[in-house]
Amino acid sequence: MTLLKKISGIRGTIGGKAGDSLSPLDIVEMSSAFGELLKRKTDKNKIVVGRDARISGEIVSNLSISTLRAMGFDIIDLGLSTTPTVEVAVDIEKAAGGIIFTASHNPRHWNALKLLNEDGEFISAEDGQALLEIAESEDYEFASVDELGDYSEVGNYIEIHINKILGLDYIKAESISSRNFKIVVDCINSTGAKSIAPLLDRLNCSYILINAEMTGEFAHNPEPLPDHLTELSEEVKKQAADLGIAVDPDVDRLVLVCEDGSMFGEEYTIVAAADYLLSKRPGPAVSNMSSSRALADIAEKYGQKYYSSPVGEVHVVNKMKQTKASIGGEGNGGVILPDLHYGRDALAGIALILMLLSERKTTLSELKKTYPRYVIHKTKYEIDPALDLSGLLKSLKNDYINEQINEEDGMRIDFDKAWVHLRKSNTEPVIRLIAEAPDNEMVEKLIKPIEDRIKNMR
Repeated sequence: MTLLKKISGIRGTIGGKAGDSLSPLDIVEMSSAFGELLKRKTDKNKIVVGRDARISGEIVSNLSISTLRAMGFDIIDLGLSTTPTVEVAVDIEKAAGGIIFTASHNPRHWNALKLLNEDGEFISAEDGQALLEIAESEDYEFASVDELGDYSEVGNYIEIHINKILGLDYIKAESISSRNFKIVVDCINSTGAKSIAPLLDRLNCSYILINAEMTGEFAHNPEPLPDHLTELSEEVKKQAADLGIAVDPDVDRLVLVCEDGSMFGEEYTIVAAADYLLSKRPGPAVSNMSSSRALADIAEKYGQKYYSSPVGEVHVVNKMKQTKASIGGEGNGGVILPDLHYGRDALAGIALILMLLSERKTTLSELKKTYPRYVIHKTKYEIDPALDLSGLLKSLKNDYINEQINEEDGMRIDFDKAWVHLRKSNTEPVIRLIAEAPDNEMVEKLIKPIEDRIKNMR
C-alpha cells in the first residue's frame, strides 16, 4: 500500500487503510483542498476533469467530482480522455483549473489526481505547498444546497485538440498524407485508442491498433520502456510497418519503434521533435537534467541555446517560459510544444515526427543514425529507511568536488563528455540513478562507485 502526497497532487495504490493508500477519504480530502485552493486564487467556478481507462478511474473521478460539486464548482467532464486534452480544454473553457485522474506510467493498481491551474498547466510548487497545508488543516468550506455545482459531459475535446494540432502552420497534413505511412500503435488498453486513431485518420495514415480495448487491464507494464514493447516491435516487423508508436495510459509520453523493430529510444523522441520544430521555429530548447544531452546538440545544430531544469514537467515549463523556448520536454518521451500548450503531448509529438520523416523522405532507423549517440543508463532503488540520501549526496559532493555539480534536484555531476544524476522520484517511492556517456564502458565506470555506495548504506 502506498500513498504519495506531493505538491503536484496525490498518487497511490487502490485498497487499504486511509492515509496508507489512495482511499476514498484521501480522494475527498485532496479534492476539497484543491477546491479551496482554487477559491482563494480565482473567482471562476468551473473545473474540467478527465480520466484514463484505469479500472478504478470511474470510482476515483466520481468521488472527486461529487466533492467539488459540493463545494459549488461546475464540472465539465471529458470522461475517457488524455492528459494533454484536458490541459487544452481548461484553457478553452476558461476554467478555474482541472484534474486528470491517472497514475500515468504506474501499474493498474495505482491511480492519482493530477492537478492543473487555470492555464491548464500543473500547479506550481508554491500552490502545491498551500494545497498540502489546506489539506492538513481541513480549512475548506462546502456550499449550501442552493449553491451546489452543476455537471455536464463534453465528448468532443479530443477532436478539438487534434484540430489545434493540425491548425499549426508547420504541420502539413497533406505532406504526411503523401507518405502513406503504415503504423502500428500500442494503445496499452487506455485512451490512446480513442485519441491516436482519429489523428492518424486525419493524416491519411493506415494503422493497426494493438491492446486497443479500453479496459485498464494493461497488457504489459504501462511504462513505455523497451522491455515492455516486445509485442509492438514484433508487430511492426510482421506488418512491414513504417514505424510503431507506444504511449502511456494518459497519452503524454511518446515512444517510437523503427521499421526494423528496433527501438528509436525514448530519449530521442524530444530530439527528433526538436529537429523538425527548430527548423521552423528557431528558439531555445529545454529538457530536464535527467535527459540526454543529444537535445543540446540539436539546439546547437540550429544555432540555438539549450537549458536544463530540475526533473518534473512544471520545472521544465517554468524554464521554457523564462527562456522563451520554442520546444521543450523530458527524456521519457515527453514533448512540450508551447505553440499548442505548456504540457507534454504525445499527439503533438506524433505530428512533429511524422512531418520530419515526410520532409526528409527517410525511415526512422536512418533518421536515428543522424543523431549523436550516447549510452544512457537508468536504475531505480526502492527507498530503504536505512539509506541516508542526504548523507550520501554530501559524501558524493566531497568525492567529486573538482567536477561541475548541480544540486537543484538531488545531485547531478557533469564531466567533460558524460554526466550522472542521483535523485528521489516524484512519482514512485524510489531513488533514481541516471548516467549518460559516449559508450557503455564509461557509463559503467561512472555508476559503479555510486551503486556500491548505495548498496553499502542499505
